[in-house]
Amino acid sequence: MADKLTYIEAGVDTVKAAALVGDIRTHVQRTQKQRQLMGGYGLFAAAFELKDYRQPVIVTGCDGVGTKLEVQLKYDRIEDAGKDLVAMSVNDILTTGGDPLMFLDYIGVAQLDEERITRLVGGMADYLEECGCILAGGETAEMPGVVPEGVVELSGFCIGCVEKDEMIDPGSIEPGDVLVGYQSDGVHANGWSLIRRVLKEYGEEFSPEEVESLLPPTRLYYDVVSSLRESGLRPRAMAHITGGGLPENLERLLGGRELGCALEVPRWDNAAVQKLLQFVDEESCWHTFNMGFGWVAIVGQDQVEQAVAAGPGGVVLGVVDQIPGIRVASKC
Repeated sequence: MADKLTYIEAGVDTVKAAALVGDIRTHVQRTQKQRQLMGGYGLFAAAFELKDYRQPVIVTGCDGVGTKLEVQLKYDRIEDAGKDLVAMSVNDILTTGGDPLMFLDYIGVAQLDEERITRLVGGMADYLEECGCILAGGETAEMPGVVPEGVVELSGFCIGCVEKDEMIDPGSIEPGDVLVGYQSDGVHANGWSLIRRVLKEYGEEFSPEEVESLLPPTRLYYDVVSSLRESGLRPRAMAHITGGGLPENLERLLGGRELGCALEVPRWDNAAVQKLLQFVDEESCWHTFNMGFGWVAIVGQDQVEQAVAAGPGGVVLGVVDQIPGIRVASKC
């Protein structure tokens, strides 16, 4: 009879995987300062009691980091990948007016690299701690022969809650309402297939420092939303500007209601991004990148001053009108 094989010989080490749970426990614990799970971390499912809500409505979101992850791995920016992962889902939850409560991750690798995964989770915990969202658990899967060596598959899932009578309602948008944009920290986690193509075709035009300057993680807009709440301001709607850029993401809020807006977007003050945009078709610029603004709140005219002051980089971008569609008057 042939020698019997072990799971380790097949490329999977369950003992090492169990030890990793202990290694990241400190990161998990620092996400439970504002809120706590029912029961302990590491059980088969996570539970959270909605006792502080009168009419709780569950809101959910999931996302990834996309092909930006390839460049982050190349430049050893794995913590930033964790931040991107959180921000892409948590920001979506915030657009509902809800609170991000629990976050779960999926990490797929060829073989466990404890140091890399711990750094990745540490980046997640940095952003989760900032917005009071619990790292409730997730899945780390070793898949030798399926996931290539050195590659990380990454997905994130956020669960939030909002009071039913406090949900943001884009149906309340009216002509004359004002769009206030808040600056991004760069290209965030969208459009990287196009960026990678530019770097492949024109890589000699970009220094390593310039490429790294494109890599800051997606801005977490919890500070803006918290400031709006604290001032007693309830926006008509909020948009997280991701794939599709300003036109497509704002069209979600205004489309189908015979409403639109002419956007006046300030020039994106980022030298590396401006160099990048020189190699991209103008229409693709607007429909791929956030063009310097990763968040937009739509408010009444009497709330504009408060809204602009709600976060760094607040700028009026336009006024809702009755000409359907999003028209961009600015140039790249």
